[in-house]
Amino acid sequence: MKKLLISPSKMALGEQESQIYQNILKQSTEISLNLMAVKVENHPEDFLGWCYELLDVAKNRINFDLLDDHQLPTVKKLQDLLISAISFLQLKTLRIAPWPVICGFIEQHKDVLALEEQLKLTSYLAPMRSTPLKEMIAEDRLAFTGKHAASLDTSVYNFDVEWFASTKSAKGFHQLLADLPGAFDDALANIPSEGDVSEQDYQAFMIGYLSAFAGTDEKPTLAPATRLLAMRRPDVFTPISNNRLDALCQALGISRLNNRDFERYWSDVVMSIRTMPWFAMTTENGELEEQLASIKALLPCFFYYADKDTADNSNYIKLLNKPVRSSRSGGTKTVRRGKESAEVLVDRALADESIPDHIRDKRDSIIAEVEKGRSVDETIGLMRAIFG
Repeated sequence: MKKLLISPSKMALGEQESQIYQNILKQSTEISLNLMAVKVENHPEDFLGWCYELLDVAKNRINFDLLDDHQLPTVKKLQDLLISAISFLQLKTLRIAPWPVICGFIEQHKDVLALEEQLKLTSYLAPMRSTPLKEMIAEDRLAFTGKHAASLDTSVYNFDVEWFASTKSAKGFHQLLADLPGAFDDALANIPSEGDVSEQDYQAFMIGYLSAFAGTDEKPTLAPATRLLAMRRPDVFTPISNNRLDALCQALGISRLNNRDFERYWSDVVMSIRTMPWFAMTTENGELEEQLASIKALLPCFFYYADKDTADNSNYIKLLNKPVRSSRSGGTKTVRRGKESAEVLVDRALADESIPDHIRDKRDSIIAEVEKGRSVDETIGLMRAIFG
């Protein structure tokens, strides 16, 4: 273990990496005896591999039974530092990596990234990128803006809507969005649905977004705005989230953005990513590359740290596996849906050519069941079981 801990001192680390290494060493001091008790056979020669190895020690191989209670926060802090370091190092490769290398990394890590599920989200939202928020049903608006809810039917929303950047903590934003969706539509209307997006387009959006908060007690913040922009134009805008912002800013070589840095988001994030080699020279060799090219500004999100638990932590997976709870009256506790949402979801499902006409004739009955909280697929399945 001692050899592992000191090995980065023999690596050719840059200034940022050296500072990260020193912070990790400092955090390791309090639990040094516990770390020394772990047998290490793998000694990576690169700093990224070193971070992965030490993280594995701190998460899976250290003996937690021998740790005092006051040491547990230290271990957690060490894990967080290593995760942030891994994200930074992987994101930093975006500065110089060509398109084939970017695609190769994503494909290599597709399982831990839950790539298939993430692409389902972007594919679902693609047809509604130009749809006004005020015309969307509530569930689609949640999917577009990145906030999970128990009302999302897993047979329709077979993905976690919070991939790329969650906005669940932006309560003020969501309250305003529910009350005045048209104000955010006015802001988004300044962003062309295709073609080039200029700084003037972005500034017009920014003015509209800030204006949506005028006269309210809520303060406009950057992260939800970037989610809106990224879902409208995933080939231009990269969403940010506060818990990952340090790694992104370090990798881009910029000072940390605060939650009101609207102007710097364009100049330091959007423009920095736009000038990277892979971004300017995308190719579409195969179906996966074609999908990735269409959402190329989202690709940095795939370079944050992910492990085998990432996919299982998807809100979609959790909702899918959530045990059914019973109410006091003995019935099943469900989340009711609005009639408009139920109608839209059912009509989408019934548009499938494989649905027979006699099932389509049961549309009103299906809608009534979906309103009560039953999933669309389950309801149609029951109808087919009963009526053939």
